[in-house]
Amino acid sequence: MKRFFYILAAALCIAAIPANGQVKEDFKPAPNVQPGKQYPQVNSERCVRVRVVAPDAKSVKLDIGGVKYELKKDDQGVWIGESAPQDEGFHYYQLNIDGADVPDPSSLYYYGSSRWGSGVDVPAADEDFYAVKNVPQGEIREIYYWSEVNNAMRHCFVYVPAEYDLNPTKRYPVLYLQHGGGEDEHGWPQQGHTAQIMDNLLAAGKAVPFLIVMDNGSWTMPRPAAPAAAPTPQGQRPPQAPQGQRPQGGQRPQGGGGFAMPANWADGIADTFIKDLIPMIDSRFRTIPDAAHRAMAGLSMGGMQTKTITVAHPEVFSNLGIFSGGTITVADCKNNPEFAKTLKLVFVSFGSRELENRVAGFGDGTDPRQETEELKASGVDAHFYVSPGTAHEWLSWRRALYQFAQLLFK
Repeated sequence: MKRFFYILAAALCIAAIPANGQVKEDFKPAPNVQPGKQYPQVNSERCVRVRVVAPDAKSVKLDIGGVKYELKKDDQGVWIGESAPQDEGFHYYQLNIDGADVPDPSSLYYYGSSRWGSGVDVPAADEDFYAVKNVPQGEIREIYYWSEVNNAMRHCFVYVPAEYDLNPTKRYPVLYLQHGGGEDEHGWPQQGHTAQIMDNLLAAGKAVPFLIVMDNGSWTMPRPAAPAAAPTPQGQRPPQAPQGQRPQGGQRPQGGGGFAMPANWADGIADTFIKDLIPMIDSRFRTIPDAAHRAMAGLSMGGMQTKTITVAHPEVFSNLGIFSGGTITVADCKNNPEFAKTLKLVFVSFGSRELENRVAGFGDGTDPRQETEELKASGVDAHFYVSPGTAHEWLSWRRALYQFAQLLFK
């Protein structure tokens, strides 16, 4: 599924290369450069240019959007080159130097694709909503806490609005906001610009103040035990898999459209939330500790976690948001009467590119817009949002948070 999106993105980028093969020379440093650095850069055509000093290298490539672009070396050992035009928004990327994938030493680093690596923001026409402005500034607080469920220390971030410490008796609703697969609790504060989005909304009077908790929802599906091998007669080697074939083993965990998840796949993170995280937040912050003032949302894998956990725990959550991670249907409500009874708000969103491909059958073929409309017709306060011109990427999810936050706790 993800591979298809990469191939499609590559085709769109290649099609956008100017006929004369020339790129527009108005490159500017991206906001993701390290202090004192000038690369990566982005031009008005949304091409990304990188530069790296590697005099002994034989080959250097820029790997972005599922496509590798050859860089050129000058007589000083400096490699430089650029990509085809990219979509607006944030993109993970890396350099490939003589076959080794490495971060760009000039960029800031982000946790994604299950590693710390490089990222670049291609300017968006609507980026003002997540820009840093001269408005009252909230805080992202870093919290360590003990988890009985995991028998280990855990780590999360908590956004508190600017007014929090100025109103020592006021209590606040809470949104639990989850990242996607291959990412961790750093995703929303860094790639997602959570604090900037909320500060700007609050300053404009478009949202009510609430806390946002961003925890680590990464999970690993246990592999089934391999069947016991038949005894091998002494002196003989055990049978080997035919050349070019892999031995049979456990199934890979799958997420996204078209792949069924095991019924208990989110139990670990659900227990951590219900038994450890939420009680800790309610004890350390001035929250309103009831379902009506508690929400959960997430992107991709975090959206699937949101659905699984909120449906199973209507006594804990009554507001939910699913960004590029499925939908809530009328059947979900009919099959879970207590969930339907306490449900206050459902928000579902997708990037326009991923939505088109999902409906076309490259996902599970369902239309989440129709499912959300049916849910709304049944009496649920349900909303559907499409991020224009984006796929399964952070600009889709920044926009989703911006829209969702304006609906919450009103």
